[in-house]
Amino acid sequence: MISLAARDILHSWSKFVFTGLGLGLLIGVTFTMAGVYRGMVDDAVALLDNSGADLWVVQKDTQGPYAESSSLRDDVYRSLLGLRGVTQAANVTYLTMQVRKGQTDVRAMVVGFEPGQPGEPDHLIAGRRLVRGHYEAIADVATGFRPGDVVRIRRHDYTVVGLTRRMVSSGGDPMVFISLKDAQEAQFLKDNDAIVNERARTAANPALNRPGVPGLLDAINASQTSNRNVNAVLVRTEPGQADAVAQDIRRWKHLQAYTRAEMEDILVAKLIATAAKQIGMFLVILTVVSAAIVAFIIYTMTLGKIREIAVLKLIGTHNGTIASMIVQQALGLGLIGFVVGRTAATLWGPFFPKYVLLLPGDAVRGFVVVMVVCVLASTLAVRAALKVDPAEAIGG
Repeated sequence: MISLAARDILHSWSKFVFTGLGLGLLIGVTFTMAGVYRGMVDDAVALLDNSGADLWVVQKDTQGPYAESSSLRDDVYRSLLGLRGVTQAANVTYLTMQVRKGQTDVRAMVVGFEPGQPGEPDHLIAGRRLVRGHYEAIADVATGFRPGDVVRIRRHDYTVVGLTRRMVSSGGDPMVFISLKDAQEAQFLKDNDAIVNERARTAANPALNRPGVPGLLDAINASQTSNRNVNAVLVRTEPGQADAVAQDIRRWKHLQAYTRAEMEDILVAKLIATAAKQIGMFLVILTVVSAAIVAFIIYTMTLGKIREIAVLKLIGTHNGTIASMIVQQALGLGLIGFVVGRTAATLWGPFFPKYVLLLPGDAVRGFVVVMVVCVLASTLAVRAALKVDPAEAIGG
């Protein structure tokens, strides 16, 4: 039984092998699509891990700071430090933008943090941490920056002093870390022309520029150019107190607080839900196409040996043996495709702009799916073989 399938494969081995290679590339694309989804989930989890927070406190009625915009005053953290169970609370800003190095733009998430507080990158692979209050940056290696590089964020130049790894946004954009004050200016401060125009409008407003109230106009102008907003407050709590502290913040501080589980649900179940459905549709289509290819090739190979099958039937070969031979050929084709596909996905995965995470569990499930699809795809050829009349062996 095994030798029949093996001998038939050896008889047309070139066609069989090249078909397996083509099927393998298609399976490789399938593995890569699944790896892209796994990578998106891992990026979201890495974002939460890197923040070092137990709670994310954001603007009320928002799902910020990653899924929606959120704006808080930067003195909110002081009131949070007074809550029972809170050990640390720190302001943080997030801004996804183009960071320029020379003539090249890099899409990155710029993070403003306070040294020694939640939100600071927890490890460096090169360089040092920020020691100056302004114009220094730590970048993820995925940006392509190196220590000593000068990059431009909004209106100022920053010197890259350190590098980190796997510090990415939920969308996979590498992070660039700068001081909180610099980040507040980059995100919330208007450009010089806008500031001049706003001052002119304020001066032309008689309610804001009263002749009998000296200093009023200067105070208003100063308030318009100050940066007192942040996107979120990252909170660390005592072990087991995160849920209780979150309830207190929602009840008494009129803010929204998310635990780790709630924030992960926002990122995975909501933020990347559409992308997950898109990838799922591609996986279904690729599976159907793979099944069609296997069915066509096995059916074509079966039709090409109708006379040989008739001879087998004439000498008394059981239908089960013939069916088994065809199924084994389909499984062999699937095995070649799986090996080629898995190898191809492993080789080209690192070159993708998105992080591709290939899990062993997915490989096992993929192998089972490939084998099942090959068996199902061979049913058409099996039916054709079982309908062969033994008389065709002597019918000329």
